[in-house]
Amino acid sequence: MDTRDTASAHSTNSLTDALNNAPLSLFHLKAMMTAGMGFFTDAYDLFVIGVAAVLIKATWHPATWQLGLLSSTALLAAFLGATLFGRLADVWGRKRIYGVEAGIMAIAALASAFAPSILWLIAIRFVLGIGIGGDYPVSAVLMSEYANTKDRGRLVGMVFSMQAVGLVTGPVVALALLAAGVPAELAWRLLLGLGAIPALGVILLRRRMPESPRYLARVRGETAQAAEATRQYSGQTVTASSQSESRVRANLRPYLLTLLGTAGTWFVFDYAYYGNSISTPLILKMVAPHASLLQSTAWTLFVFALAAVPGYFLAFSKMDKIGHRRLQLIGFAVMGLAFLAMGVIPGLTTTLIPFLLVYGLSYFFAEFGPNTTTFVLSGELYPVNLRTTGHGLSAGIAKAGAFIGVFVFPLLAASLGLAGTLTITFAFAVVGFLLTLTLPEPAGRSLEEVSRESEFEVGVTRQSAAG
Repeated sequence: MDTRDTASAHSTNSLTDALNNAPLSLFHLKAMMTAGMGFFTDAYDLFVIGVAAVLIKATWHPATWQLGLLSSTALLAAFLGATLFGRLADVWGRKRIYGVEAGIMAIAALASAFAPSILWLIAIRFVLGIGIGGDYPVSAVLMSEYANTKDRGRLVGMVFSMQAVGLVTGPVVALALLAAGVPAELAWRLLLGLGAIPALGVILLRRRMPESPRYLARVRGETAQAAEATRQYSGQTVTASSQSESRVRANLRPYLLTLLGTAGTWFVFDYAYYGNSISTPLILKMVAPHASLLQSTAWTLFVFALAAVPGYFLAFSKMDKIGHRRLQLIGFAVMGLAFLAMGVIPGLTTTLIPFLLVYGLSYFFAEFGPNTTTFVLSGELYPVNLRTTGHGLSAGIAKAGAFIGVFVFPLLAASLGLAGTLTITFAFAVVGFLLTLTLPEPAGRSLEEVSRESEFEVGVTRQSAAG
């Protein structure tokens, strides 16, 4: 069969079937890089505050409650951003929301560098958090809707793995500035302001990416436009019939148990993960109180680079083979046991090397587990007309958990000690494991199948692949 015959055969497929069965190609990687750049920006902006807060404390000497708000307010705002923009992306479209939230991130990051006081900086971080929250559902869902069935976990996981790059970049930049002798006040302003650069790159990349073809075809009914845009964007890798497909009109009520699973697991995980990640410099200071700022920053980078990064890589490379739900169960189990060990083994939280090894283990299985899978699952289990709504609600509720974790961590550490605080984190991991059991396994199943879209189709009856 020559090229024309192959294209003709493919064109008898519906657009949805063509996307589900498309071979892994360059256009998938283009979509991944576009969505991933946004998530790099999210991660950098969220996690760099942990390092910046140490420098701000040395220059402005804020009260404890101010320092807590500084570290956590962007997470609280992310709850609003994810919930609001997640819903709007189902109403207005994914691409339109992309530009709005990326613009918010760019402006707020730049404004952070010029904050005249701690209260102004807290307010600006709140605005930044709204943009960050809005990026979560759109980045995840746009990639999942471009992905094929076989590689969907890998592709969406690769988007999420850009968090690893953002996570490491902050400490690397901080080390470079401190080693160069940059004054503390200038160093934290540069750290926060640099977040505007990738956000501007996001805006440029996303202007060139077409709207989600599944959204156009099955929500707006614009199948012909979606098929043509996909054909051009994919370099004719995906060619499909322009015949109209059934539109989907689901409501959220049948998915409330799914929402409990996706939002609940993400909430308890983010309580544990962000409370520890953003507080890592504080944690290491408690374990080794006589260490210098440069040393504690280097240890933070050590944990992120040698424990977290491999976890991200293995998660997206093995997820589709292991199973998305199953990997989440494995991650919750092992990271929970690591937190329990740090909490109950005498002397572990006061001996640096053993602590770093167990702490690093918890980080590895956080990434090779629920940190990646909660993001992926929330973009798979809802129908197309509710996909960013469901992901946005899950991500928003999760960021409320992250806010609580970051805000209360210094308070719990002061009253219960580091060991007691980490024991509480173990309990949250147990709850996450149990809630994961409520979710279906989406690996190897199409978005339409796993989200039960056929129960809510209206209008045109979809053609089969045979026409």
